[in-house]
Amino acid sequence: MSTESSSPMGIFERLLSLWVALCIVAGVILGALFPGMFQLLASIEYASVNLVVALFIWVMIYPMMVNVDFSSIKDVGKKPKGLCITLVVNWLIKPFTMAALGILFFEHLFAGLVEPQVAKEYIAGMILLGVAPCTAMVFVWSQLVRGDANYTLVQVSLNDLIMVFAFAPIAALLLGVTDIIVPWETLLLSVVLYVVIPLVAGYVTRKSLDGGGNEERIAAFTGRIKPFSVIGLLATVVLLFGFQAQTILDKPLIILLIAVPLLIQSYGVFMIAYGWGYLWRVPFRIAAPAALIGTSNFFELAVAVAISLFGLHSGAALATVVGVLVEVPVMLSLVALANRTRSHFA
Repeated sequence: MSTESSSPMGIFERLLSLWVALCIVAGVILGALFPGMFQLLASIEYASVNLVVALFIWVMIYPMMVNVDFSSIKDVGKKPKGLCITLVVNWLIKPFTMAALGILFFEHLFAGLVEPQVAKEYIAGMILLGVAPCTAMVFVWSQLVRGDANYTLVQVSLNDLIMVFAFAPIAALLLGVTDIIVPWETLLLSVVLYVVIPLVAGYVTRKSLDGGGNEERIAAFTGRIKPFSVIGLLATVVLLFGFQAQTILDKPLIILLIAVPLLIQSYGVFMIAYGWGYLWRVPFRIAAPAALIGTSNFFELAVAVAISLFGLHSGAALATVVGVLVEVPVMLSLVALANRTRSHFA
């Protein structure tokens, strides 16, 4: 992370990558030592959305929503370039590059390492990740690069709206099946939990603090609650890796094989969006979140669809789970890269 004195993060946040790495190790160890506890926590879910994870994600997002200046959202349309990058990358590039990489690796480069039928399931899981842009965690990544909170909110909201109509057709096209059933409960519940509720809470909080136009009260309040964002992120990492600890220990080679194309996809998509923003002279506070939104995935939706189509113990479900495991470390590395290259933007 950036260590500039102007960074909004303190020493704890600047070492966030280290804490996340420690939490990954802790999650795997705890999951292996106390599998029953993590199975119990994993069972607390509704419509494939784990409510404990949702709570921690809410804790992460709420402080960021307080920073949203709702009166200025109407002006976002005057800067359409960031929205254009987000939408083109998410819906015209990312799903198809993910499918191409899956086919390249599992039908050709890794063909001798996995059975053909299982390989097709891995490809399907990767495709489902590629068709599901992230809803929640992008607020965290945007905050870490000091992105425009108002613009990020509009980008995420527009993505969610398009996902309602585009997810099933694109997934059906790339998977070669016509009976894709979108788990609407998962999709809508996630949007409500991760966007609507924290957005309303942030709006109410901001109105109560800003009654006399006092921005200092808002800044002081967000400064006090900001550590909870990091705590929520670290707790989420421990839970996600704890839930999958046995899979990680039982199938390390398969996880590594699936992770390779996912890593190439993530860094490749980021570079496309980030480079586009640079060449198009988009301000950093808009370009960086746009690239991060295009890179991250809506893993709850992808996992739910993979399970409903191929089964709980299928290769497709495993591929979506690997997507969950690589998401946080990859995104933190991209946040660090963005912060280091901030000065290159106008």
